[in-house]
Amino acid sequence: MATKEEQQAYAEKIKPIQPKPPYIINCLKAFIIGGLICLIGQGIQHFYMTFFNFSEETAGNPTVATLILIAALLTGIGVYDKIGQFAGAGSIVPVTGFANAVTSAALEHKSEGLVLGVATNLFKLAGAVIVFGAVAAYIFGMVRYIFQHVM
Repeated sequence: MATKEEQQAYAEKIKPIQPKPPYIINCLKAFIIGGLICLIGQGIQHFYMTFFNFSEETAGNPTVATLILIAALLTGIGVYDKIGQFAGAGSIVPVTGFANAVTSAALEHKSEGLVLGVATNLFKLAGAVIVFGAVAAYIFGMVRYIFQHVM
């Protein structure tokens, strides 16, 4: 095990030869791709509002479901991973990034079969997020109820 002084000396020695990450370019890629994903979502919402006569409020749920489906399909055929490699953080816009994470976790275990592989691993990530969301919603709801009715 290297001492702290050795680790610091090593870090100083390799600092001049380490490649500098292109922060500005990475930020621009993330901004553009994240914006395009949001633009596509807005287009889908407008589609539902125009062709199905949904209001802005009622078009939200089918829009989210459509974005999840598209992200899951793109993950399944390997396209979303390439988008993620190019865009970095821009590809983890909440809905599509979550769909990608859930689908990726399930596909990693597809060799174990449809039920024991894909189905059981599909909710590995989603389960924790859903439980946290439900608990947080309950706590915030109770706090709001207390403030509105008790105070």
